[in-house]
Parts: sequence; structure tokens; C-alpha cells
Amino acid sequence: MKTFLFFLLIPWAALTRAQSLKENPGLDRKVEAFLEEMSGRWYDMNVPARDGRLLHDLIIRGHYQSALEIGTSTGHSGIWMAWALSKTGGKLITIDIDEERHRKAVENFKKAGLSDYVDARLADAHELVRELEGPFDFVFSDADKGWYRNYFLDVDPKLVVGGCYTTHNISDGRGGWNREYLEFVRSLDNYESTLNSAGGGVLISYKRAKKP
Repeated sequence: MKTFLFFLLIPWAALTRAQSLKENPGLDRKVEAFLEEMSGRWYDMNVPARDGRLLHDLIIRGHYQSALEIGTSTGHSGIWMAWALSKTGGKLITIDIDEERHRKAVENFKKAGLSDYVDARLADAHELVRELEGPFDFVFSDADKGWYRNYFLDVDPKLVVGGCYTTHNISDGRGGWNREYLEFVRSLDNYESTLNSAGGGVLISYKRAKKP
């Protein structure tokens, strides 16, 4: 049922555009081989593979091209998103404050053959997210959880109508992860949100209109 709900939330025009993806079988094989080699070895705050696949599929279905990731870690989620963007003709800006994680992520993007589709920034996201001009049509927020609302408020003016804002480590119910943030996003009349709980908890929010 959750997959069906995602499908309903995606604009019909975006589904039509997604039929004209760029083909690169050689790159696909290289990415698949790297992900297989690294299977079970993604530590240091990386997302589980099913969440990476979810991000990839959301970008493909929406034919998104200008993506922002807040919290690179060592690049697992970024690889999935950059792989999708290689097919839509887009690029990912990803930010991490930790020098060692940033260095390892850049290395992993190169090994996966995706360096051309990633602009990896070593920076404090608290500052850089505000400074980025955008516009963006896809966002994945997975940095410091206490700053989730601030990131959202900084990015919202730069997210196009029809764009998708995703947030990691969200769960519903009493005692759920980042419950206050979840309630805040659900209260926004110009966003339509659903929660995927199959992996680490991904809140998927589509921007339907500018602020009322």
C-alpha cells in the first residue's frame, strides 16, 4: 500500500518525463558492481540499502535533476542518488562537516564512477545550506536531527513546486524518532507527506504550492 501511495503523490507529468531517461549500461554495471562489493560494509551513519534504493527510485520517477543532500557520511545514499541523476541528466550537491567522512565519500563516488554527477562539499551545513542559491527539486536531509526544522526552513524557499523533500530517521507513534519535526511538516498545508518505514524511516514530502 505504501508504494501505491508514493505513486499517487508523483505528478503525472513527472511520470511521463521519466520515460526518457539517459542510458549508460557501462556505468550501471560499474555502480552495481561497487554496491555489491560494498554490501554490508556501509557503517558510519550511512543509510540502509533499501533507503538508498528508495531515494534512487523517487528521483527517477520524478525525473529530478537538481538535488541536495544534507549529511554525506561516506557516500552510500549519495551513490544511489547520483546514479539516478546520471539517468535524469542531473547533479547532486552533498554536504558533510567531517573531513574524514568527506574524503572517504569522494573516494567512493570515484570508485562507483559517479564523480561527474556529484559536487561534494566539506562544510558546516548550518551555514552552507542557507547560502546555496538553488533552486532544488529533490532534497535528502540526514544530518544532525536537532537541526532538521532549520534545514527545512532554509531550503523550502529554494525548493520548486512539485519538488520532493525527504528526511531520514523519522518514525510515527508515541516516542517516535524526531516526532516534533514530523508533526511540523505534516502541519504544512502546501506539502503532502507520507512516511516509508521499511528501512530507517524516510519522510517523503512533495511541495504542492508556494506558502499560502
